[in-house]
Amino acid sequence: MCGINGIYGLEGIADPKAVVSEMNRCLAHRGPDAEGVFQKGNVAVGHRRLSIINTLEDGNQPFHSGDGQLSIVFNGELYNYIEIKAQLKDDYAFKTKTDTEVILAAYQKWGKNCLSKFNGMFAFALYDHQKEELVLVRDRLGIKPLYLAQIGDQLIFSSEIRALLASGLVPRKLNQDALVDYLRYQTVQGPFTLVEGVQLMPAGTMVTLSDNEMKTEVYWDLAANSSGKAQGQNTKEIQSEIREKLARSVELRMRADVPFGAFLSGGIDSSAIVGLMAEVSDNPVSTFSVTFDESEFSEARYAEIVAKKFNTKHHDIKLDV
Repeated sequence: MCGINGIYGLEGIADPKAVVSEMNRCLAHRGPDAEGVFQKGNVAVGHRRLSIINTLEDGNQPFHSGDGQLSIVFNGELYNYIEIKAQLKDDYAFKTKTDTEVILAAYQKWGKNCLSKFNGMFAFALYDHQKEELVLVRDRLGIKPLYLAQIGDQLIFSSEIRALLASGLVPRKLNQDALVDYLRYQTVQGPFTLVEGVQLMPAGTMVTLSDNEMKTEVYWDLAANSSGKAQGQNTKEIQSEIREKLARSVELRMRADVPFGAFLSGGIDSSAIVGLMAEVSDNPVSTFSVTFDESEFSEARYAEIVAKKFNTKHHDIKLDV
């Protein structure tokens, strides 16, 4: 988990870098490993890094392409970056082992069409120096957040609302309609938030900003990409394909240069994932469960059964008053 921030439209801001640095400070919990700020033309962006793939300093952000034409701040992970990198090896001179650099190389090769090749969870802001164009992108299902606030000719964006407020550019005003939503349903229906003027960027969308113009495009839609393939398959074929796809998904998500583990409740979802992790891992998987003294709330017994079955390094985190 990393954090990204930025402002498009710097007129009237005395020290944009200082503003973005303050926004970064609010996201220190998302990225304790490194931070950076970059300003060019009408754009200032910031980043807080949590190192997962390639923990070296050459992966710090903002990250710039080899020719200096593109700059990016990126939160998330590109699961198929190795496969995409192999397609680009003759077109781009890679200097790092990061998935961040793969995004820039793919953008240089295919432009915005590169999004159709990405398998991952991400929110990023990419600046094209030649076009003086800022592109904001959120992943297909909206796993990684990106909040936007348009104040006059300025667009402020961040991974979290608190950083938008810390900029001093976004009024601290309650969204009354969103509050009613929250009191009724214990959630606020996107794209709205509890702060008036702040919206959650929809999943599968791309926002392009240039010459004070803002264009929003849907680059991926679940319904449009659905398939009726299963209608012609029997139950056994469907089950086999689901298992194959799930196993491949788990394997891709286990690419990391740091230790990782899994939350294990003992339920169907987490148990299936831990089982598939154990299949592809060379070492015992680390699992974690949150338990309670109250037996009616604790799932410790089920988690222990699954942990034992797949020989995991299990950690029981007990909460008490």
